[in-house]
Amino acid sequence: MANKTDILLQDAKNILENNILNFWLDMDDHHGGFHGRKDASGVIDTDAERYAVLNSRIVWAFSAAYKHTRKKEYLLAASKAKEYFLEHFVDHKYGGVYWTVDANGEKKDTKAQLYAHGFGIYALSEFYAATRDEEALKGAISIYRTVEMHFADRENGGYIEALARDFSPLEDMCLSEKDINADKTMNSHLHLLEGYASLYRVWPDEGLRGRVEHLLEIMSTKIMNQDNGHLELYFDRQWNVIQPGKKSYGHDVETSWLAMECIYSLKDIDVMNRFKPMCEKLYKAGMEGYCADGSLNNEMFADGTVEDSRPWWVQAETVVGNLWAWKYLGINEGADLAIKTLEYIKSHLIDWENGEWYWSCDVNGTPDLTEDKANGWKCPYHNGRMCLQILNIFCC
Repeated sequence: MANKTDILLQDAKNILENNILNFWLDMDDHHGGFHGRKDASGVIDTDAERYAVLNSRIVWAFSAAYKHTRKKEYLLAASKAKEYFLEHFVDHKYGGVYWTVDANGEKKDTKAQLYAHGFGIYALSEFYAATRDEEALKGAISIYRTVEMHFADRENGGYIEALARDFSPLEDMCLSEKDINADKTMNSHLHLLEGYASLYRVWPDEGLRGRVEHLLEIMSTKIMNQDNGHLELYFDRQWNVIQPGKKSYGHDVETSWLAMECIYSLKDIDVMNRFKPMCEKLYKAGMEGYCADGSLNNEMFADGTVEDSRPWWVQAETVVGNLWAWKYLGINEGADLAIKTLEYIKSHLIDWENGEWYWSCDVNGTPDLTEDKANGWKCPYHNGRMCLQILNIFCC
């Protein structure tokens, strides 16, 4: 594994700094914040609206990169994105997080989406971990308290998907055009768990710890299908599954390692023994979509039809999920499978000339050259985190 480790480390450092972060440094809007979109041809849309998710993921990516490299340019980018987030995305009247602002930083879509709050906590916690900036920590704690006050479902467990700006009920709670209108979703609970665990690592509050455990329990007993190990995606308020049978291989694999990282953040052997079996079930379920060329299929619908595109984020999570399975679950083939997927990414998804990754590939490995290179969902998060995970796993 020694030679393979050296290659992995070299690849991860090169992809992170030269392919991903350099691209995002060029998205800097010198009038404030970061531009919200770059199209497939490389043209920045200076009028594009800006998403809380994109901005917070930029904060997270540059904070995490600075923590690892201590490079000043990453600190400056993280600081700029953090200041913009606190000034323009935090609702200073009601305390929530706006979904979008316009190119001038004025509020646009003001709904309070749980998903955005989770990423706000995640980003500000990581900035604090990298810098010890008290403003960031206070911001993360404030968003956490807002979530607990307004989104938590004390009767049924878990959290409501979205609310209006003033936290009144909202009729349309859809996370995106691809999602359905549901009271609760797997995706938002996963990333709230991620945000809460990140905050707990820098602010070990007992109440927060209890909520991390609660989210792990929800993931294990409500969201994961007990029969097949796959994640269900959409739920009503009482946790009845909406549209059962759809399988998201990428989310299964992502959750398998991300939940484990959250478990380890609590430093409790009993919690580990309780929830680690969930992680192994999720990993094995997600890897049902693994293909001979090293890629992972995207989804399977309830009728058995496979949606066989290879989105960038799914492949990045497959690398990390396999490395964690190898290191923490004793699945020996995980390391080789991770390397195989990374080779697929290097050959098919990375735009070595213009920076960043293509949105997806088809079943033959041909990249989609029409989708945006950067937008509200295409961020330096999944792929940047993949690189940092490789560096952290093999450097520590």
